[in-house]
Amino acid sequence: MTTLLRNCWYVALPGKDLKPGKMVHRKMLGEPVLIGRRKDGQVFAMRDICPHRGIPLRYGWMEGEDVCCCYHGWRFNTEDGGCREIPSLTEHDNLDISRIKIPTYACREVQGHIWVYFAEDSKKEVDPADIPPVPTIPDFGKIGPGVSETIHFACHIDHAIIGLMDPAHGPYVHSSWWWRSGPRKFRVKEKQYEPVSQGFRLVPYDMPVSARPYKILGDNVSIEIVFELPSVRTEILRGDRYSACLLTTITPIDETQCIAFQSIYWTIPWMGVFKPLLSLLTRKFLAQDRDVVIQQQEGLAYNPSLMLIDDADTQAKWYFRIKYEYQKAIAENRPFKNPIEPKILRWRS
Repeated sequence: MTTLLRNCWYVALPGKDLKPGKMVHRKMLGEPVLIGRRKDGQVFAMRDICPHRGIPLRYGWMEGEDVCCCYHGWRFNTEDGGCREIPSLTEHDNLDISRIKIPTYACREVQGHIWVYFAEDSKKEVDPADIPPVPTIPDFGKIGPGVSETIHFACHIDHAIIGLMDPAHGPYVHSSWWWRSGPRKFRVKEKQYEPVSQGFRLVPYDMPVSARPYKILGDNVSIEIVFELPSVRTEILRGDRYSACLLTTITPIDETQCIAFQSIYWTIPWMGVFKPLLSLLTRKFLAQDRDVVIQQQEGLAYNPSLMLIDDADTQAKWYFRIKYEYQKAIAENRPFKNPIEPKILRWRS
């Protein structure tokens, strides 16, 4: 399966990376997208191509709530993409500029990330009532991430997703002098999983008493991991004093590369002092996953037959099953039916 899922929200960039009055270019799902922030703080997204002569609009500038093309000064409204002005026109021209529009995308800033919605056909207007809510992390309200890191994966989004959710690669890929150093110690893991709206989750369970680092959240610390289409994974730790969450979401650039966004949220008031260390560790972990995927591409170039085993690869199997069902439901114009059944998975790691 090589198609990229649509009718979905994808992260374009962390909100902190876009200042008022600025614009950035992103290639998402093979499309050129211009993302900007108006002076009032609101974000917008539109196709990054001027309909006049095809130059990318990112080379232009913002004027009030409009985007101006650098080539001939054409101005476009950032709300609906409509053309507001063509400076070269005179009173003798009868061109109806209201008929000139740039395709726009639904764009929202939620919990510190800027999300863009990709409909089945990005060139057609979408009824706002047909757009689902932006994915959010429960229990964190409007809190933004304390740490937010981004890394490029030179692979199809499928390999990035199943690589990051893989429960058995940790002892091999994430082995460093500062983490899991020394001889590998394996033990059997047994976890209960169940379906959710468009994915599956690890049913919350209490962390063992020996897990001392989690004591900063208080007593009775539980963990819940949820994966939902197209690529949103949340790992939430809840204690009787504080909570923390690791959010990972992946956005396809095209069929051969993608961007992973990983953010850490917390309700611990004094945790900010550890932000430099947490940023460093997050980058290291993501880089280890990226490096092994780059090595994997050397083998995949020969198009080998691949295998997924039970139970360590069951989550990967589930991902492909729900992705297939999602596409089939859209093609048949019917509601999505989650094919996942509750199940206990066991593996050694």
